[in-house]
Amino acid sequence: MSAILPLSSWRRAAGGAPRHFGFGSRSLLWVLLLALVAALLGLLVWLAGRYEASHVQSNLDRDAAAAAADIRAGLARNAQSLQALQSSRADPQAWLLDAARLLREQREWLRIEWRDAQLNPLAVAETPYLMPVFERLGRPQAQQDLALACAQARRGGGPAYSASYFVPQADGLGMEVMDLCLPQVQSGELTGYVVATYSLSEILATMVGAQLTRSQQISFNEADGTRLALHGVKQRGNRTFQSQQLLDLPGNTIVLRMESWRAVPDLFPNVLTALVTAMSITLVAVLSILVKDVRRRVQVEHDLADALAFRKAMEDSLVTGLRARDLEGRITYVNPAFCDMVGFSAEELLGRSLPAPYWPPELAGEYQTRQEVRLTGQHSPPRNGFESVFMRKDGSRFPVLIIEAPLINAQGAQTGWMSAFLDISEQRRIEELSRASQERLQATARLATVGEMASLLSHELNQPLAAISSYATGSLNLLRAGDGENLEGALQRIAQQAERAGKVIKSVHDFVRRRDQDREPTSPQALVDAVMPLVTLQARKLGVSVVTRLPAGLARVMCDRTMVEQVLLNLARNAMQAMDEARVLRPSLTIQARAVNPGEGAAKRWVEFSVIDVGPGISAQVRQQLFTPFFTTKAEGMGLGLSLCRTVVEQHGGALVFEPHLPQGTIFRFTLPVAEAGAERTAAAAEHTAANAADTA
Repeated sequence: MSAILPLSSWRRAAGGAPRHFGFGSRSLLWVLLLALVAALLGLLVWLAGRYEASHVQSNLDRDAAAAAADIRAGLARNAQSLQALQSSRADPQAWLLDAARLLREQREWLRIEWRDAQLNPLAVAETPYLMPVFERLGRPQAQQDLALACAQARRGGGPAYSASYFVPQADGLGMEVMDLCLPQVQSGELTGYVVATYSLSEILATMVGAQLTRSQQISFNEADGTRLALHGVKQRGNRTFQSQQLLDLPGNTIVLRMESWRAVPDLFPNVLTALVTAMSITLVAVLSILVKDVRRRVQVEHDLADALAFRKAMEDSLVTGLRARDLEGRITYVNPAFCDMVGFSAEELLGRSLPAPYWPPELAGEYQTRQEVRLTGQHSPPRNGFESVFMRKDGSRFPVLIIEAPLINAQGAQTGWMSAFLDISEQRRIEELSRASQERLQATARLATVGEMASLLSHELNQPLAAISSYATGSLNLLRAGDGENLEGALQRIAQQAERAGKVIKSVHDFVRRRDQDREPTSPQALVDAVMPLVTLQARKLGVSVVTRLPAGLARVMCDRTMVEQVLLNLARNAMQAMDEARVLRPSLTIQARAVNPGEGAAKRWVEFSVIDVGPGISAQVRQQLFTPFFTTKAEGMGLGLSLCRTVVEQHGGALVFEPHLPQGTIFRFTLPVAEAGAERTAAAAEHTAANAADTA
């Protein structure tokens, strides 16, 4: 990363303010170029259209010539078929059969007549596909045209055609027909004529119709343009092409016209035009993009100058020092904050290699080794930074926090290292003040802990002292009664409770100090048996029946035995007192334990203890503050029992919860972790040894 020059320096290095082309002349050139491209595009499209039109016209001329040739060939074949009729035969019925066969084969014929030399009809055969065309009006109006055609046929010795004429029909329509007259000569003498009447529309349909495309139609026309017959679909375009062929028949001349059309719009007449148009449009688009790119470049130049000025102003306002170095360790950039921090100017630092002038001489060797390792890329600096000591130009030292990261260019290659520096002198001073304040707070907290410990001791010692008092009273009664046998057991109980009180003092003291307590593997049965005498004593007094449910083979739990026994005792006493205050008719207390299945993959196993009563339950208002310290519903209570129980259980890693016991009562549950296999075997061996020693004694 190179040093960032101020905007004025950047402009001077660039030779003054950025120079831009004149927008007026450049816009005029772009307009002229676009106009030239548009004219070229229009010319290409017009030429392609003209070429396509000439191509369509030539194809149409070819099709029209082919259609005329087909009609001529068809008429010649028909004439040959008529010559096959033996009109000289005396049997008109045989002639009619042959004529009927020809009419069935050739749909363009409407009628075939056998006439004598004077044109008198001898036999007539009608087409089976239409009603007789001359049935209504006869054909006297066509007699003259027929006589002219037969006269020409007699002179030429071959077929001759009459002029076409219109024959009305009974349905109000009609058709255009023409006659073919074919002379019958036998032994050089004229014996008669065969006259065949053609339908012009059927000629078009049968002889040409199959070759027409969907965009073509064909018609017979007179020389003046009068349409005689038409075949093809209705015109569907506005660009119409037509071609005419002169059908010169013996005795008659008809114009054959073929028309073709194209639908609109016809923007691209052919593929070539489409390609040229696409290329032209692409060229226009490219030119447009170039125009936008030039404008964007000009705008970017202005934005770059503004960005450089803003960046320079931003870096000058930073209080964090910035420094960049290349892969050889030379300084390539520093910001003003870094210069102010070390007291050296940018000119004194840029281009300097190791060792840096702001390194303390006594630490230069260590820094040199660290930087050499860093520059080789073998050790990356921590992302959260590291602390070091720099030296100002006046020789004073100050601590800095350095955050360093690789400098990556646009191609993804590392070009050096970028570092940020924070002067943490003030932070160190504040930390010293904070440390002193913390020590004073801790002293105050220890004084508050003394009061908390006194409250806890008074609460926790109340139970063993009450038990000692009860056993002492019982001992006096036994002494007066002279029952020395049970007196020893009572005195042993007093000693046990005194020892228990001492353990309570030690455990509560350790608890208040929040240090790890002595924990050992203990069987759940032993925990319950230890508190049962005190539970039974209070249960007998309050008339509560106590039931314990501990299945055999429960795993040992790792716990502070004294504190967990205190938890069980507190929960049991609270349950019995709640049932006594509610005047429950048949109060009962159940203490049970069971193994909890933690699920697959769990790291720990747990044993759950439950204390169940049939009391009035816990109201919704009390539930919200049940475990709050110094909250109690008892007149003589201090509100520390349940809070202490939860804290003890949570310090063991478990949880203390409660829930309603249906149909009546409350269940308190807490969990303790199962001891590891090695610790459990050690505890079992110790208990076995102690039991053997007791038996021996």
